[in-house]
Amino acid sequence: MAIERQGPGKIIGTRGYTGKVISIDIDTVRFPDGSTGQLEMVRHPGASAVVPLLGDLDDDPEVLLIRQYRYAADGYLYEIPAGRLDDGEEPLACAHRELKEETGYTASRVEHLFTMFTTPGFTDEKIHLFMATGLEAGEWKREADEFMELAPTKLSRALSMIEQGEIQDAKTALALLYTAGFLLN
Repeated sequence: MAIERQGPGKIIGTRGYTGKVISIDIDTVRFPDGSTGQLEMVRHPGASAVVPLLGDLDDDPEVLLIRQYRYAADGYLYEIPAGRLDDGEEPLACAHRELKEETGYTASRVEHLFTMFTTPGFTDEKIHLFMATGLEAGEWKREADEFMELAPTKLSRALSMIEQGEIQDAKTALALLYTAGFLLN
C-alpha cells in the first residue's frame, strides 16, 4: 500500500518528453496550503560554470569570458565557461572538463563558490559555480554546436558590461558579481 505524501511536494508525476538535454514531467503537487495542482517541470541534470581568472589576483584581474552564439538568445552572449553534468559526473570534475573543452585552459586551483537554481518556477536545473586560478593555456575541444571565441576582459570592465546590459547571461552576471563582491574585495 502506497503512503500518500502529507506535506508540500510531488504526489505523482508523468514523463511527457525525454530529450538529449532535458526531460519534461507533468507533476501533481501538494502546495503548502494543502491544495493540489499540476505543474509542468523541465528536468535537467545540472551543470557547472567557472569564473576563470588569468594572472595575478590583484584588485582588477582579467576574467576569461567567452562570446558564444546562443540560438535561444538570437545572437551572441558573453558568458563564463559552463556545461551540463555528464551522468554520474561530480560538479568539480565537470568544471575542470568544461574549462578545458571551451577555453583550452587548465587550472591548478578550482574553488567552489556556490550553487544556484536557474529558474525554479519551471525547472530543477542547478548550476554549481566555481572560480579557477593558476590557469595554463592549452588546446580546446569544443562540441560541434559550440560557436565561441575567447574574450579576456578585466573584471572591472566585465562589471561595467553587466551594468550596461552587455552581459545578459544570468549565471555569468551572478558569478562575476559574487567574485568581485565577496572574494576579491
